[in-house]
Amino acid sequence: MALMLGGCGLISKKATRMVADTLSAGGDSFTSDNDPELVRDAVPFALKTYESLLETLPTYVPLLRATCSGFTSYAYGYLATDADVLRLTDGAAARTIDARTLKMYLRAHGYCERALEERFKGVTARLLMTPESALPKAKKEDVELLYWSAASWGLAMALNPDTLAIDFPAVRALAERGLALDERWFNGALHELMITLDSQALLGGSEEAARRHFDRAVEIQRGLSPGPYISLAMGVSVARQDRAEFERLMNTALAVDPDDEPTARLTTLLLQRRAQALLDQVDFLFLK
Repeated sequence: MALMLGGCGLISKKATRMVADTLSAGGDSFTSDNDPELVRDAVPFALKTYESLLETLPTYVPLLRATCSGFTSYAYGYLATDADVLRLTDGAAARTIDARTLKMYLRAHGYCERALEERFKGVTARLLMTPESALPKAKKEDVELLYWSAASWGLAMALNPDTLAIDFPAVRALAERGLALDERWFNGALHELMITLDSQALLGGSEEAARRHFDRAVEIQRGLSPGPYISLAMGVSVARQDRAEFERLMNTALAVDPDDEPTARLTTLLLQRRAQALLDQVDFLFLK
């Protein structure tokens, strides 16, 4: 009886891992969708499924990474834009959404942090103490984890800079290591992330570096993603108070045809919703 029960446990865990592998692999069924609201309704159930599977496989890196990316993407793609849409007309509601968004980013980062620790024992402490030398063993296969770790942590930092800005060097180290390993990963997503990071002049960035990453991201993506245009507009144009450049970049983002890159159709639609929300606030973002 003991042997039979033990065998059933192994089969159950193996089946769970097979499901986890299927879910973690992702695919185009979500990212190619042309109905953002349909996906919005479906994603929370998927995220809770991931968390349920993690109760059985708490140290499984692919599932931890997928859960991190899922919460980060949902919070940025939907909640953060919801807040931006309301920011001028209902500040209190926008702040409530901001608080929920921050919780999701931190929740996401918790999963990425667990995955990083499984891959590189003690890396969390090293990232905080000596970030520039914390990831010598990272390989090309780790780039996806490095990206989502940096993105979730950096987005949380943007919403709570007073508490989290001290961790900025760690975020930068994650992104730079990923970039060094595979600059073309996910159509240049790391260059896109570096636009935002290098826009922070007070934290070691520079406009020149941000623009270099912008040019490279647009080149890799063949101009088919709104992301770089939004990142440069918010990171550099607003800081320079260059309203004309801001409007040009946002309108370029809005002019991208989602059907030109079918596998990223949903991402394009969500980014364009964000671009329009920010463009609607141009009088608030610029003093003149």
